[in-house]
Amino acid sequence: MSLFKKILVPLDGSNTSNKALDYAIKMAQSEKAQIRMVHCIDELSLLGGHEYTGDLIGLARDNAEKLLNSGKAAASAVNVTADTLVIDRVGQRLGESVADAAGDWGADLIVLGTHGRRGIGRVLLGSGSEQIMRLSPVPVLMIRGFD
Repeated sequence: MSLFKKILVPLDGSNTSNKALDYAIKMAQSEKAQIRMVHCIDELSLLGGHEYTGDLIGLARDNAEKLLNSGKAAASAVNVTADTLVIDRVGQRLGESVADAAGDWGADLIVLGTHGRRGIGRVLLGSGSEQIMRLSPVPVLMIRGFD
């Protein structure tokens, strides 16, 4: 009997999140689980001093779809069932978005890449991983990586 049937994996295109995806795929193979890959579009980061336009959001969505489709192809290549979700919720923090996605889907586990920053680095840069871990309705497996 498998402990985990549904594994959620947030992706941002970094080497760290790719490492988490690789781990989740291997885990899904051994557990006979399915994977859902999610990418959160952060509207505030898109602004970057520029006018908020539909073109910019459209480009962000296109890039998210490419990123997620690449992950889905990696899972499919080893016969792991996978789907994707782009999350675009204005004003919602990353941790809330991922926690909601896990709860809505009925995930058993979140596999998440983390930079493992500590001290002042974490204070200055924030920690999306820490947010997700605190807000998650399910266990979170953090895979440490380095970008």
